[in-house]
Amino acid sequence: MLKDAAYWISLAHLPRWRTARTNEVIIKFHHTDKISIEEFFSLDTGVWEKEYGLNEKEIGDLTNAKSDIPNNSFLAETLENQGFELIPITSDDYSQTLKDNLKVNYSPPLLYIKGDKQIFTEKSIAVVGSRSASAKSLQFTDNIAKLASKEFKVIVSGFAKGVDKQALDSSIKHIGRSIIVLPQGILTFGKGYQEYYKQIVNGEVVVLSTFHPNAPWMVELAMARNPIIYGLASEIYVAESDEKGGTWSGVKDGLRKGRKIYVRMADAEERNANGKLIELGAMAVDFDGKVLEESATLKENRESFDDSLRKIIAGDILSAKEIASRLNTGWTSRKMAEYLKTMTWVEEVKIKNATKYKLKPVDGTEQVGLF
Repeated sequence: MLKDAAYWISLAHLPRWRTARTNEVIIKFHHTDKISIEEFFSLDTGVWEKEYGLNEKEIGDLTNAKSDIPNNSFLAETLENQGFELIPITSDDYSQTLKDNLKVNYSPPLLYIKGDKQIFTEKSIAVVGSRSASAKSLQFTDNIAKLASKEFKVIVSGFAKGVDKQALDSSIKHIGRSIIVLPQGILTFGKGYQEYYKQIVNGEVVVLSTFHPNAPWMVELAMARNPIIYGLASEIYVAESDEKGGTWSGVKDGLRKGRKIYVRMADAEERNANGKLIELGAMAVDFDGKVLEESATLKENRESFDDSLRKIIAGDILSAKEIASRLNTGWTSRKMAEYLKTMTWVEEVKIKNATKYKLKPVDGTEQVGLF
């Protein structure tokens, strides 16, 4: 068990502290001052204020956390006796994929796990989607899990009904490896450890939580878990999405951050938002996860998009942000600017050091941009 486990438990669960703020403190004592977390907690409150820039509330929170260290020592002993492991963000065992995707602002300061931590060094795939997914979406999930197993990639699952649970079950069926990301504390998974005992012992399944070990399942924790699922994945596949909810918001956030996200091309009769996510920049894949060439439907959607773009900038000079807003794309200014650069009929102009765009005459053929 981690030598300073009680201190890390105390620091990781400070009340109403943003992850970015906690990590800022960790960077200061670990990387800049090069002291241990135990030494940090032993510092005078005046040093916390002067050297770490902590305010009165933060100092009070840390003081209370310091008084909880004896209780957390018992908790750490319980975790060790039951075979759990703590991995702080400063550890070499911490998932580099998680750090790369979530950065310092959102990477959880402490991971609680049960299972083989070497799994974090492997390439990983998350298959996400609706809790009430269709049979087609569940079969697609099984296909991706089977492919992942063949390619020795780890499946990341949130253990929710529908696509999440299907991804986990399919990974086990196809003799793959999986990470279960809990929406609760590591000690409250209960029967789950009995159900997956064999896979955990064999190194095929790792159970992970970022919440206090005794935290019960809660809706807000389920929502807070979703970014961890996306963060642990090298690749993200969408089986089925509604136009709201965790999958929709998670994919849109991923696209804004420039991540490649693969979405199953739904059939015409299906009622879901897969097509809209593809329009927003996700990559369309077939039933086996292969990237599709631009289909007639996508081409038609793109041409409609370009027609709307023409109408918006005709007779007006706008910034990329203004154009994205009027088109209601959900795109960032940067993504819109990159798209506009592919349009030969769009002219870039400088107005008071600001970059704006207007329509210009085009000779010959036009260069067509792609989503």
